[in-house]
Amino acid sequence: MPAETPDPRVLTWSPVCRAVALLLGPYAEVVLHDTATDRVLAIWNPMTARAPGDPSLLGELDELDPSAPDVYGPYEKLLPDGRRLSTVSAVLRDAAGRPSAVLCVNLDRGPLDQAAALLANFAAPTAPRPESLFERDWTERINDVVGGHVRAQGRPLERFTREDRLAVLRELDAAGVFAVRRAVPAVAIALRISRSTAYALLAELKHPAGPGVGPRKD
Repeated sequence: MPAETPDPRVLTWSPVCRAVALLLGPYAEVVLHDTATDRVLAIWNPMTARAPGDPSLLGELDELDPSAPDVYGPYEKLLPDGRRLSTVSAVLRDAAGRPSAVLCVNLDRGPLDQAAALLANFAAPTAPRPESLFERDWTERINDVVGGHVRAQGRPLERFTREDRLAVLRELDAAGVFAVRRAVPAVAIALRISRSTAYALLAELKHPAGPGVGPRKD
């Protein structure tokens, strides 16, 4: 937090700057600049040794096009230690519409880059699964088939239609899952339906109604 100052701009904008610094700290510094003198008015969470009164070097904004009225960025900056920053700057105007100060938020991208790299490593392609290790694991086969249909349909199991469930059972039947004892209860759990519903759907799959047969009354 900067030392108290009589400058009315600091008094006016200090709550805003402090709120942003508290929200993003310790990964962001907030700087209030004097547009007339190109000097730092106040700084919160400083990332370097600069202090109020030091040069602002706001000339960099002259080379940028505003992304919104009186707003520049986010754009990239570098610290002397090599850290990358994402910076956004806003021109603050007085009651007459004249530029009064510039508020800059400098966000350290290091933690974000590290988190992105970690997630990218987890999401990296994996080696193909050796089917020989799983061909006898019928519970794994159930999970593969049900999970594949969930991904293909793009909706949760609770929103599966009767036709969706029949398609799952058809694929499981083709894979020989129902030749295994106690497979139907396991499939019912995977599909989040009752055992009776699973048996009824399986019976319908095995013995579909013939032409001319009306809808069931149950």
